[in-house]
Amino acid sequence: MKYIFYVAITLLFSGIAAKAQTPLSIEQAIALGIQRNLPLQSARNNAETARINNDWGAAGRYPDVNATVNLNNGYNNNQNPASFLQSLSALNTGITPGVEAVWVVYGGHRVHISKEQLQLIENQAQGNVRQAVEATIEDVILSYYQAVIQQEQLQVRAEVLRLSRERLEYQRTRQEFGQSSTFDVIQTQDAWLNDSTAYLVQQTNVANAMRNLRRAIGEDNPETAYALTDRLPVETTRYDAEELRTRMLNSNQALAQLRIGRELAAVQTRFQESFNKPTLSLRSGASYTLSRNIFANGLFANGELRDLGGIQNTNFNLFVNLSAAYNLFDGGARRRNVQTARIAELNTQLGMDDMRRNLLTQLDIALESYNNQKRVLELSNQLVNNARRNIQIAEERFRGGLISFFDYRSIQISYINATQTRLNALYNLKTTETELLRLSGGLVR
Repeated sequence: MKYIFYVAITLLFSGIAAKAQTPLSIEQAIALGIQRNLPLQSARNNAETARINNDWGAAGRYPDVNATVNLNNGYNNNQNPASFLQSLSALNTGITPGVEAVWVVYGGHRVHISKEQLQLIENQAQGNVRQAVEATIEDVILSYYQAVIQQEQLQVRAEVLRLSRERLEYQRTRQEFGQSSTFDVIQTQDAWLNDSTAYLVQQTNVANAMRNLRRAIGEDNPETAYALTDRLPVETTRYDAEELRTRMLNSNQALAQLRIGRELAAVQTRFQESFNKPTLSLRSGASYTLSRNIFANGLFANGELRDLGGIQNTNFNLFVNLSAAYNLFDGGARRRNVQTARIAELNTQLGMDDMRRNLLTQLDIALESYNNQKRVLELSNQLVNNARRNIQIAEERFRGGLISFFDYRSIQISYINATQTRLNALYNLKTTETELLRLSGGLVR
């Protein structure tokens, strides 16, 4: 019965039915994330709306043309005993269709300014799409490699657990032959239980990392299992600081959006200034009137009642009018609008300068962190190699009785720490590299 607990834990680790897993590379994960990301889809819809609105008609280039139809009906009953026609009853009806066009010939170039605004708004919407793509790619990369790290840490925990299980079996075998005490067995079993607990905790970390990856790629089915095919790359890149700064100033998505905002503010200033100029409008149209007077009965002075019949007439009207207007006084509203627009334009320039300064600082920090992580990775690789050789030597010495269990356990823990330090260095290296690419506009081409 002494192995019941051991068997139960072993079944927990190895007896879980493996689900069918779908292979997933980092490129496939990014493609899925871009395809399914909901904020990205919303940004694309907004960009399509801006594209539709970017039209000369929306800017006011073309005239407004209205078609009208008026139907007029009336009844008149006139009584005049002093007239030779003492009584007259008449029904009047008529229809007047017409077409009218109003066109602003000149309005201080507001049409062209408005079209320029619409183009910049479309460019801004497309920039929002690129920023959403950039954020999606970054999220997928970090989520994917975080899941990879957690899985590799689980493998380390599994390896340590295997070693602990072998030590426990070894001590129990020695106890059966009287070569090991109960104290030694209990200490070995405690180490195995601690490693079992750590393994279970790491399983939870892996499950949570995979959930976060499914969220990043837009996978709604929680039962979908993926087999991650890419490992964290160990190759490092040498980045030139000046080249990164140049690329960032030219390609950073946030900075590009602020440039568009500055251009929009400048266009808005010109738009407000256009109201200081006169407006010239052309109004033209045509109308056609068909009317008929139906006279029912007419009573004459001699007492004769006669049907007077009806009269029909037509009228065609064509007009072309040109009007000019200039606002002489509006309480200083135009002047205030121009002043506030210029202040807004200045603020956008200040915001862009501040963003440029912050981005340069972030880039220097990220580059320094990346170079530092490269050195940490080199040291951690050596540390892992040393720890692996050390634990092999300790295994032989422990079996030969040259070191105590506590010494062996200390070396085992050192191996765990070394491998985790290396994995963290790899992930931090990928994180800082992704940050460098994002800052320099390299995630979205």
